[in-house]
Amino acid sequence: MAEELEVIGHTKEEKYQALLPQINALIYTETDVIANMANICAALKQYFQFLWVGFYLIKDNQLVLGPFQGPVACTRIQKGKGVCGTSWQKAEIIIVDDVEQFPGHIACSSLSKSEIVLPIYNSSKEIIGVLDVDSDHLASFDLVDANYLQQIIQLLKL
Repeated sequence: MAEELEVIGHTKEEKYQALLPQINALIYTETDVIANMANICAALKQYFQFLWVGFYLIKDNQLVLGPFQGPVACTRIQKGKGVCGTSWQKAEIIIVDDVEQFPGHIACSSLSKSEIVLPIYNSSKEIIGVLDVDSDHLASFDLVDANYLQQIIQLLKL
């Protein structure tokens, strides 16, 4: 079992390439999805120093806060509301360079400046939640993040 993450690489892509097998090693033998989500959040927050990393899971037709790392967060988000609810509604990855410019942004933390949200699918191709990552810097996320965060989600084997 991995006890410490080794930060390797200079570019964002190199860091993700180094982190991916470390996360896989961390969660590979664990069958509890909540435990694995918790460790993914901790690994991403520690490795990249993101402001907030967390999962929202669909329960009773709304997103409910799941495992996360960072400041306290909104507990429930309606479909189509904020970045997370919009990602769920549109079934697409959303990258926001400046959250203040996103119509209907839900300000769970005033420190959040940019955000990426990815829908999470189960083996039946149904959306079961989202992965939400926030930064305290503008324009922190791009297609590199989208690509590797999607690969990390797929490690969950849902």
